[in-house]
Amino acid sequence: MRADEVTKCMYYFVFAVFVFGFAVIQRTVHSPFGQVLKAIRENEPRAVSLGYNVDAYKLLAFVLSAALAGLAGSTKTVVFQLASLTDAHWHMSGEVILMTLLGGVGTLLGPLMGAGLVVSLQHLLAQSPLGNWVSVILGIIFVVCVLSFRSGIIGELAKMYRKNFK
Repeated sequence: MRADEVTKCMYYFVFAVFVFGFAVIQRTVHSPFGQVLKAIRENEPRAVSLGYNVDAYKLLAFVLSAALAGLAGSTKTVVFQLASLTDAHWHMSGEVILMTLLGGVGTLLGPLMGAGLVVSLQHLLAQSPLGNWVSVILGIIFVVCVLSFRSGIIGELAKMYRKNFK
C-alpha cells in the first residue's frame, strides 16, 4: 500500500471509531440507564428512595466513561504511533474541560464543537506570529465565552432556536 492509501484508511478507521463512540454515548444518554443517571445527578437521595442502587449506576457510568477514554487514547496511539506522557498531564484535562465548557455542558454536540474550535484555533494561531500566545488567546476566548454564553455555544444556539421557532 502507498502512504496516501494508508493515511486514507487511517482516517476512515478513526471516523468509524468516532461514530461508534458517539453512537454509544447517544444511546446511553437516551436510554433508561441514562435517565437514571440524570435522576442521580439531579437528586441522589430521591433516586435512592425510588429503589435504585446508586453506587452500581455510578460504577457502571465510570466504567463506560473509562472504556470510551481508553478507546480514544488507543486510537490516538495507533494514529500517531506514539504514546507519550503529555496526554496524562493536568494540562490535557484542562483542555478537555475548556472544550466542553466552550461547546456546552449537558449537550452531545457541545464538546465536539468545542474540541473542533480549540484544536482549530491552536493550529491556526501556532502558525501565525502570535504562536507564543496561543494559551493566552485561548484563555481570553474562554473567559469571553463563559461570560457571554453561560451554557456554551451549542447551548446558546439551542436556546435561540427554542425561543424563535417554538
